[in-house]
Amino acid sequence: MNAVRGAALAVAIGVLATTAGCSTWDGLSTREKATVGGAAAGGVVGGAVGGGALGTVGGAAAGGLIGNQLGKDRPKP
Repeated sequence: MNAVRGAALAVAIGVLATTAGCSTWDGLSTREKATVGGAAAGGVVGGAVGGGALGTVGGAAAGGLIGNQLGKDRPKP
C-alpha cells in the first residue's frame, strides 16, 4: 500500500508543479519548453520502468537533458 501512496503523492506534486508552470508557459523559449516536456515524459517512463521514486527522478533528469538538447537548435515560434 505504501507504493500506491508514494505514486499518488508523486502524481499530485507533478500536477501542482505543472499547474504552477502553466502561468509562464508563453514566456518560455522553445528550448525550455522542450526541457519541460522531456522531463515530464522521462519521469513517466522512468516511473514505469524503474518502479520507484529513484526511477522517476532519474527518468525526469534524463528526459529533461534530452529535451533540452533536442530543443536548442529550434527557433522560437
